[in-house]
Amino acid sequence: MSKERLSVIKIGGNIIEDETSLHAFLKLFANIEGKKILVHGGGKRATHIATKLGIDSKMINGRRITDAENLEVITMVYGGLVNKNVVAKLQALGTDAIGLTGADSNSIQSDKRPVNEIDYGFVGDVKKVANKSIEKLLHADFTPVFCAITHDGKGQLLNTNADTIASQVAVGMSEIYETSIYYCFELNGVLEDFNDKNSVVKIINPSVYKELLADGVIADGMVPKLDNCFDALNNGVYKVYIGNTSMLTKENDNYTTITL
Repeated sequence: MSKERLSVIKIGGNIIEDETSLHAFLKLFANIEGKKILVHGGGKRATHIATKLGIDSKMINGRRITDAENLEVITMVYGGLVNKNVVAKLQALGTDAIGLTGADSNSIQSDKRPVNEIDYGFVGDVKKVANKSIEKLLHADFTPVFCAITHDGKGQLLNTNADTIASQVAVGMSEIYETSIYYCFELNGVLEDFNDKNSVVKIINPSVYKELLADGVIADGMVPKLDNCFDALNNGVYKVYIGNTSMLTKENDNYTTITL
């Protein structure tokens, strides 16, 4: 018997920051048929609010250092302001959304990242996804909306990369569903030439990935994103897609599909 499909969609900060883009995306998301989960961050908004509060935001290699003060801001912004704004807009679009952190119903547990060369502070690496708890929500026709916060099971909240949450939730749910991940951001997909926004690499499998790495087409922040994609595929996820929000429509085929 074939599994029911589940779509896990992750949106980037540029969509969250722009009200017009966010509303357009949420309309597309609300129209997706079948079971679905939304994952979001909110780093730009958190930095903006932290600045207003006189709190410095520290970044190293594009990754946020989450000290105790910044964790408070992230919890307020991700779990409160951004999450509840998204949930309210989805309710207005007829989607019965429920906003969550990884601590809610013990759905996503993480380990605090160990200190090596850099101390990232209160940052979590996902250890366990409670797929049965999330399944109960899906079965009751709720649409989970996860912000980028997990917990360690001992009372400590942890800031966690939203791309990783999307892939790990999809992996966990793949035991029950045929899961696919959609990474939505401002570009049309993985580009062969960054200056040509239409030079989308349509399909990336492991051999194509090696070629693109060797040619320097995929570099910097796109490398961990693609590594995440292949990790998900190797652990039960059906397919991964990268592109702008219009890939959620049936009309658009100009995006990147990651496959084994």
